Amino acid sequence: MERRRRQGQVAADIRSRRAGGRLGRSAASPPVAAVVRVRTVAAIRLPIFPLPGAILFPGLQLPLHIFEPRYRALVGSALAKDRRIAMIQPQSAEEGAPLFAIGCVGKIGEVEALDDGRYNIVLEGESRFRMLREIDAATPFRQIEAELIHETDDEVLSSAERASFEREARDFADRQGYSVDWDSVERLDDVLLINGVSQIAPFDLAAKQALLEAGDLRERCELLVQLMQFFGRSDPDESQVTLQ
Repeated sequence: MERRRRQGQVAADIRSRRAGGRLGRSAASPPVAAVVRVRTVAAIRLPIFPLPGAILFPGLQLPLHIFEPRYRALVGSALAKDRRIAMIQPQSAEEGAPLFAIGCVGKIGEVEALDDGRYNIVLEGESRFRMLREIDAATPFRQIEAELIHETDDEVLSSAERASFEREARDFADRQGYSVDWDSVERLDDVLLINGVSQIAPFDLAAKQALLEAGDLRERCELLVQLMQFFGRSDPDESQVTLQ
């Protein structure tokens, strides 16, 4: 129970920090609209796959096994249209739970249609979006109206920021017992490195959402370092820290 309170507190602390405050229990959480400082365009309609703990970033891939009838219908509809599905987290695991405000549109790349109607697909991240409202749709899957978020493609970290992040990532991986090909990591550009770690890191739902909502690469990198420091601490009741 104490660990759950700590996990919930770190997410609140993260959001207060991004509003310009210091980490601490007294800071208030800002609205998502105040966090994402980017330009948007006209609203579009998107079919969604609201999957807790599943985060997709632009430029990255997310493999999915689709077995529920409503999401098989979602994939079939997307394949017949523009092959696009919006990934967005619900705020809880309950059916029909409210959604977070920020998600990412993915385009179906690889697809394997199985004989029993299931699919294995790979989504390729294209653009983050901000949800405007949920649509009362007749389809078995949920749909929303959203704005795509346009961001710069040439964000970079300073050499000191990159070196500091890699140091923290190595420490975190060692504490968790992960095997990492660091030679391959060093060849990644800054965007792929920070977004890639943000997408696969073993953090809880709120922490991963905070990473997705970060306004730019440097902010996401700073948050990721803080999360690795917090969640990488050993727990006397657990051999490893896992948050999903």
